[in-house]
Amino acid sequence: MAGSSGNEQRIGLLNGIAAYGMWGLVPLFWPLLKPAGAGEILAHRMVWSLAFVAVALLVVRRWAWAGELLRQPRKLGLITVAAAVITVNWGVYIWAVNSGHVVEASLGYFINPLVTIAMGVLLLKERLRPVQWAAVGTGFAAVLVLTVGYGRPPWISLCLAFSFATYGLVKKKVNLGGVESLAAETAIQFLPALAFLLWQGSQGDSTFTGEGVGHGALLAATGVVTAIPLVCFGAAAIRVPLSTLGLLQYLAPVFQFLLGILYFGEAMPPERWAGFALVWLALTLLTWDALRTAHRSARALRTQLDRAGGGVPAEKGDAARDSGIVASGGTAAESAAPNPATAPESASAPASASAQVDARTGKP
Repeated sequence: MAGSSGNEQRIGLLNGIAAYGMWGLVPLFWPLLKPAGAGEILAHRMVWSLAFVAVALLVVRRWAWAGELLRQPRKLGLITVAAAVITVNWGVYIWAVNSGHVVEASLGYFINPLVTIAMGVLLLKERLRPVQWAAVGTGFAAVLVLTVGYGRPPWISLCLAFSFATYGLVKKKVNLGGVESLAAETAIQFLPALAFLLWQGSQGDSTFTGEGVGHGALLAATGVVTAIPLVCFGAAAIRVPLSTLGLLQYLAPVFQFLLGILYFGEAMPPERWAGFALVWLALTLLTWDALRTAHRSARALRTQLDRAGGGVPAEKGDAARDSGIVASGGTAAESAAPNPATAPESASAPASASAQVDARTGKP
């Protein structure tokens, strides 16, 4: 039994590494789609993502959720909001990568947990612990330093972070599985995206058929590039502790940051290094506080079970330990610390609060 559990965790860990690794390496893919512009790439991503997940759902015969969703106007409205903000996130990210701003885009996903916490305080009236306040303050100082370094606010990073944090908070309310959520969101995006592509074709500006079969195939592959990491994330989320997923989330922006410097050759003057160092310090504080809180929560739970039942079965003790940050309450401030994404710029929200609050949702 223990061997089976260990094997499941290894499978989950490999899937988690694969998901965040693919999200981290996705900046290598978008430049391959040139000369298509960011708008055309974004529209193709919406259209082909829906096609891919529709086929997947047909294969597994999971359609009952769609009827239930249509009977819930409030949830359908939230899905529409989620589709809108992830459209902004995807579009800005694709434009940033293809315009030579990979490092600044990576910063957006580094500061996303800090933005999620700030939104939890401002919108949900959550209370922070001292270490969390210190982390948010350090993050704010980092933005000021980077504003001086760039000669302007790091608007790409802020746009990505705020759009993905908003997406995570909305997904928390929707509570749909990753593939189902992607299907619903891209279904809402589909008609506007298709209309844009048809209009672009009528103007003679489309590259889909004018740049060869290979280029058209790459544009169609945007659906696969969006959905495959989400599938891997879903396989990981049900097998490994959320605290582990929260640590794995940093793989994506780290890979993007390294690609920006080492592969794309973007400049990193001293003031940008200073800003990034402050961001990394804030994330270190946040992660340390989250792990400490999770450990205390698990220990308190074991103590309560000891008092109530005279001992804790091994599997319950493991569950208490593995529950990670979720054991401490599930607020935006708690959930952001070890975890979006998110999944960078993906419909799966792998890297923000959504992945902590609902393990079934996934970040690109």
